[in-house]
Amino acid sequence: MTQPEPLLAAHQVTKRFGTVAALQNVSFSVHRGEVTCLLGDNGAGKSTLIQIFSGVFPPDSGTLKLDGQDVRFRGPMDALDRGIATVYQDLAVVPIMPVYRNFWLGREPNRGWGPFRRFDKSRASRTVQHELAQIGIELDDVRRPISTLSGGQRQCVAIARAAYFGAKVLILDEPTSALGIKEAAIVLRYIQEARGRNLGVVLITHNLHHAIPVGDRFTILEHGMVSASFGKGDLTFEQVADLVSGGTEGRTIREALAASGNDSPRARSDNNPGM
Repeated sequence: MTQPEPLLAAHQVTKRFGTVAALQNVSFSVHRGEVTCLLGDNGAGKSTLIQIFSGVFPPDSGTLKLDGQDVRFRGPMDALDRGIATVYQDLAVVPIMPVYRNFWLGREPNRGWGPFRRFDKSRASRTVQHELAQIGIELDDVRRPISTLSGGQRQCVAIARAAYFGAKVLILDEPTSALGIKEAAIVLRYIQEARGRNLGVVLITHNLHHAIPVGDRFTILEHGMVSASFGKGDLTFEQVADLVSGGTEGRTIREALAASGNDSPRARSDNNPGM
C-alpha cells in the first residue's frame, strides 16, 4: 500500500545559531488526520523545529514541503496564511479583552460600508458561542474577559480559533503543561476532535501520559537530532520513557523511585487525565 503524501514535512533540515547547531539533518512529517507527538528534553531542538514550521526562522539547509510542494515561508503570517497555525504555551491572548474579541483578533468581521463600516459584534459573538459549544465549552457570556476562563478553556479557545480560520496543520506547544487532570482531559479530547476533522496535529509535550493516548506517530529529538521515530503501538510506554529520558540513566532513576515506593501503579495512573 502506498504511503500517503505528508501534509507538512521537513527533509534533512539544519539550523545553526552561531556555532551552536540547534538542528542537524532533521526529517519530520505530519499527516492529515493524525496526531504526531514531538518529544524530547529541554534543549533538544523542539522549539527551533516548530519555529521553522511557523515561519519564524528559515532553515540553513534542507527543505520544507507543504502538500508535496517545496515551500519557504517569508514569515509567521505567510505560514499562517498557508494553513499552519501554532498555539504557543503563553497563548498570546489579551487578558482584559472579551472571549469573542480574542477569538477574532486581527480578523474581525465587519458590517456596513465606507465611514459606516464597523465591527459586527452580534455575528462575532454568535459564531464564537457556537464554535465553543461544538467542543463542549458552554459559556454563559462570551463577552466576559478571557482571563476569567480556566487554563483549559483558554487553550481550547485558541485551538478552536485556529481551526475555524482554516488551519491545515495545528502545532500545539506544551498545551497541557500548566493544567490539572480535568483541564488537560478537555484539551486532549479536543486534539482528538481536531484529528477527526482531518487536520494534521503536532503535539509538543513532556508528558508521556498525555502523548501516548492521543498520538499516532512519535518523533524524539535529542541534541538537535532525531533519535527515534515510530508509530503507535510499536513500543511500550516504558521503552518510550527510556528513549525520552536517556535510556539507562532514566531507567535507573525509575528503578530507584520504585524501590522507595514512590512509583506505585496508583501514582502512575493519577497522571493519566482519563484518556
